Amino acid sequence: MSLSTLTVSQVNAYVKSLLDGDKNLNPVYVSGEISNFTDHYRSGHLYFSLKDEKAVLKAVMFASHARRLRFRPQDGMKVLCRGRVTVYEAGGQYQLYVDDMQPDGLGALNLAYEQLKEKLSKEGLFDADRKRPLPRYPRRIGVITSPTGAAVQDICRILGRRWPMAEIVFCPVLVQGDGAAPQLVEALARMNRIDKVDVIIMGRGGGSLEDLWAFNEEPVARAVASSRIPVISAVGHETDFTICDFAADLRASTPSAAAELAVPDQTEELLVLESARYALQKYMESALAERRMELDSLTSSRSLQAPLEGVARRETELEHLSRRLAAGASLSLGKAREELSRLSGALHSLSPLEVLGRGYAIASDQEGTPIRSVSELEPGKAFRLRLRDGEALCETLEKEETP
Repeated sequence: MSLSTLTVSQVNAYVKSLLDGDKNLNPVYVSGEISNFTDHYRSGHLYFSLKDEKAVLKAVMFASHARRLRFRPQDGMKVLCRGRVTVYEAGGQYQLYVDDMQPDGLGALNLAYEQLKEKLSKEGLFDADRKRPLPRYPRRIGVITSPTGAAVQDICRILGRRWPMAEIVFCPVLVQGDGAAPQLVEALARMNRIDKVDVIIMGRGGGSLEDLWAFNEEPVARAVASSRIPVISAVGHETDFTICDFAADLRASTPSAAAELAVPDQTEELLVLESARYALQKYMESALAERRMELDSLTSSRSLQAPLEGVARRETELEHLSRRLAAGASLSLGKAREELSRLSGALHSLSPLEVLGRGYAIASDQEGTPIRSVSELEPGKAFRLRLRDGEALCETLEKEETP
């Protein structure tokens, strides 16, 4: 028996044809734990290994299939993969080409939900301090939901009953399916661009997890969190929770509950106004009664009953005060005159003229400067002598100083 010589490429191609033709390997379901996971962000291809306690199998999931995954694969995750086993001819390595992947023991949507919730929570997207209060009396309310569902009818009915003066700005969108999430994001952006509404209600009626999934998409959650206008999330029934519920400023259990939370009840507000009006009326009546009593007291006073008596009494008091003022002024003037006379007498006794009257004289030179000593006189020099009744011009004949 002669053996033919094959090239490496021929061998790999032959093995590939065997694997490709094996119906047990195409398609095939393989369960295992992910390891060595690599996500090529540019190409979108996923490369990883599946392993159990005894063996390892190389695997690849191309971008066209990876884009349909609802969850994020990661090392250590147990998964169930559907695909085909074949050979990568260039490397001579057989591997599993994965078309679909599901978490083993947990649904893909549930896992994706928990993964996104944990991611956004760590970013602080759900923090309470980011939540904004709703306006007390909104003038315009934005509603983002399906135009054909019961949710929009319930919202409009309740808003019309509770707060009919509010204007509804409606933006119809898909609320499930592949095109729903982009429409929800665009509707929120449009509401914020026109900036004509005070609060936004976004939601839909109940359904399965798949039906509600558009409200669990990451772009929708980020659009809700970044909205400048407060958002009420109203998705499904009371037991349904979506990612949008956590990102919104307020979560309502149903669309009807959202409408009740968005506006006050006009009946209750009218009762409050009526109570305030009644309290104000009672206060005004009480205040008016007090003022009337004060007015009655004033009008019955003696001053208003006989005003001339008061004038006469004031005239008598004025006359009495005038007499007291005149007497006081006269007494003060007499004392001042006496004091002036006493001071004048004292001043007169100190006057130089008074001293001259007692026989004294004042000598001064020709310029009028007083001469205080004999040493200032010189024989033959003239000087003046002031007496009580006049002056005399004298001449010094001789002088004698007293030792």
